[in-house]
Amino acid sequence: MKKVARISVNLKERSYDIFIGFNQLRSLGNFIKKLDLGNHAVIITNPKIKKLYQSKITPGLKKNNNQTTYIEIPDSEKSKSLNCLKSAIGKIVKIDIKTRLFIIALGGGVVGDLGGFIAAVYKRGIPYIQIPTSLLAQVDSSIGGKVAVDLPQGKNLLGAFYQPKMVFCDSSFLQTLNLRQLKTGLAEVIKYGIIADKQLFEFLENNYHKVFKLEKDALNYIINQSAAIKARVVSEDERETKGIRTILNYGHTIGHAIEAACGYEADYTHGEAISIGMVCAAEIAHHLNLCSLKTLGRIESMISIAGLPIHIKNVPLAKIMKTYLHDKKFIRGKNRFVLPTNIGKVEVHENIPENLIKKVVSERIKNK
Repeated sequence: MKKVARISVNLKERSYDIFIGFNQLRSLGNFIKKLDLGNHAVIITNPKIKKLYQSKITPGLKKNNNQTTYIEIPDSEKSKSLNCLKSAIGKIVKIDIKTRLFIIALGGGVVGDLGGFIAAVYKRGIPYIQIPTSLLAQVDSSIGGKVAVDLPQGKNLLGAFYQPKMVFCDSSFLQTLNLRQLKTGLAEVIKYGIIADKQLFEFLENNYHKVFKLEKDALNYIINQSAAIKARVVSEDERETKGIRTILNYGHTIGHAIEAACGYEADYTHGEAISIGMVCAAEIAHHLNLCSLKTLGRIESMISIAGLPIHIKNVPLAKIMKTYLHDKKFIRGKNRFVLPTNIGKVEVHENIPENLIKKVVSERIKNK
């Protein structure tokens, strides 16, 4: 068997492992068998992913005496909706007769969020595993147990903390991604470098082209480093009650507001939106004398050379500010921002002046 890396998320009785390898999908059934999750796998995925990987996944599961049922959802952020949630659960209820169900979330961040949320709420919780197929999901959203659906007023407003039993990352999935999907995942990797790993950030500055060429060693390095950071932070602060996990929200305050202001349409992917959010947060930090002009420049330059946006196009300031006010990161009526002080270091600050936020965001808006 080819080498598979293992990273542990240490949460006592909720602990689990992240497995990272290349071209390991056919061995998935053996990994699942050891967990003894049940005898019927409900696989939440989208049509494209099902077509690509059903023939590799189903035989391994059946070999280990697991029935399989596939539930397809559209490949869109809009699938994280109450309607899609209700539809999927309705299908699960029909097959849940004299069986032990568990869920496999097979796909990107949308599938992972929806599949995990279904697992969290159905019968007050059933087991699930994450099999992330996008770079963004492999380095970030599949790890940590944050599961949710969106409401019209904002992203992830209906959610839970519900840990998976395993995260299975196969970097060969990334060979099917288009360049835009790869870049949107790279935004989260850049985030990890800024918040906690100077060496990772420097690796990206010097080797981003290797990631775009899908070089296996470069991909495995950034996935391993990012997953290790996420696992460590989640292990220390599972439910974001100690202020440690908050650093993972760097770039997300303004980023989520941009996504919601666009109605989760194709204008901005998650990674594109948080890229703008990261630059805005760095600029706010600079205005507050927390971050040097040089550090701001490196952040903006890295995001730009990765082919990610640093400006907002055709989204009104008023709309962004309105959705920003619904952000979950408000505490006791005060806003909360993760602000960089250097590459690899950030601080959490509350009650940033609203006029400064408006100034920074408005200067990033470029109308065609």
